[in-house]
Amino acid sequence: MQRGKASIEFEEPPLILSDASVAGKKEGEGPLGKWIDVIERDDRFGMETWEQAESAMQKQAADLALEKGGIRRKEVRYLFAGDLLGQLIATSFGTVDLEIPLFGLYGACSTMGEALMLAAMTVHAGYADRTLAVASSHFATAEKQFRFPLAYGNQRPYSATWTVTGCGAAVIGKAGSGKNAKNTPRITGVTPGRIVDLGAQDSMNMGAAMAPAAAHTIRQNFEDFGVDAAYYDKIITGDLGEVGRKLLLDMMKQDGTDLTDIHMDCGIRIYDSEKQDTHAGGSGCGCSAVTLCAYVLPRLRSGEWKRVLFLPTGALLSTVSFNEGKSIPGIAHGVVIESGMTD
Repeated sequence: MQRGKASIEFEEPPLILSDASVAGKKEGEGPLGKWIDVIERDDRFGMETWEQAESAMQKQAADLALEKGGIRRKEVRYLFAGDLLGQLIATSFGTVDLEIPLFGLYGACSTMGEALMLAAMTVHAGYADRTLAVASSHFATAEKQFRFPLAYGNQRPYSATWTVTGCGAAVIGKAGSGKNAKNTPRITGVTPGRIVDLGAQDSMNMGAAMAPAAAHTIRQNFEDFGVDAAYYDKIITGDLGEVGRKLLLDMMKQDGTDLTDIHMDCGIRIYDSEKQDTHAGGSGCGCSAVTLCAYVLPRLRSGEWKRVLFLPTGALLSTVSFNEGKSIPGIAHGVVIESGMTD
C-alpha cells in the first residue's frame, strides 16, 4: 500500500458514500450556488454569535450527509473534523450532539483534505466501517480572529481572499456498501503534504504562501505513483486564488509541466470575483469542502470526470505567529478520487 516516499495506494478503495454542502448567502449568489445543498440567507444561522453560527452549520452539513446516504449516526464510528478557530471551537460545539467519537483536526484551509485521507485510511485499515469527514469556515469568525473587527471596515488588498462561509461533509465507507456503490466515487490514494516555508510573511497574500506547498505535493504525487499531469482530468487546489494559481503554474512549468488546462482552484471557482468583489478569490476550510461536495463529486458520479487530484491548501499561521513576525508555512494534502464509472 505504501507508494514512494509519502503516498498510499488503497487496494480496496474506500467509497465516498454520501456528502452534503451548506453555505451562506454570498456563496449562494456565486457560480456554485445552484449546486449547494443548503443556502442559508441568515449568516448567523439563527444563532446569537458568529461562532455559534459556524457550529450550527457543521451539524447541519453532517446530518444532511447522513440523511442523503440513508445512514444513521450510530453507524458512523469516527468523525474527523476541523475549522479555523482557536481550539476548534466551531467543531467541538457543533458536533457534540452527533455523539460520534471525534478526531479534531487543524490543517488550516487544507483541513478537508486531511479529514478525507485520515477517514479513508481508517476505513481501509479495518478500524471502522464508516467515518465522517467535515470542515467549515465562516467569514465573520475568521475575520474576527485573524484580521480586523468587521465594523472597522478596513480596505483589503487585491491579493487578499474572502473567507467562505460554508461547510462540507462526506461519509466514507467500505467498498460494496452504500445505496449506489457502482457510481460512487472512491478514494484510491493519498499523498500527505509536508510543511513548505519559503519565507512569505504577508497574511493578506496567503496564495503566495501556499503555492510552494501545492507544487511540492503535486510533484510528490507524480513521483510516488509514477504518473504525470495527463493521469488526471483535473488537479484541484483549495484556495490559492488568482495570485497563488499564477505562482503554482509558474513553479510547475519550471519542471516542464504545464497545468494550465487541467488546474482548477476552489477559491477561484466558488465566487465571481468581479461581480462579488472578492479580489483574489475564496479561502477558508469551507472553500474546498463546499466545492468538493457541491461541484466535484457530482461530476465524478456522472462520469464527466474519471479521476481528480483534490489538493486542499493551508496557510499555517496564527495570530501569535503573525504578531511575532514569523513567516507563513504552507501545506497541501493530496487525495486521489476516482469515479465509480471507471469500472
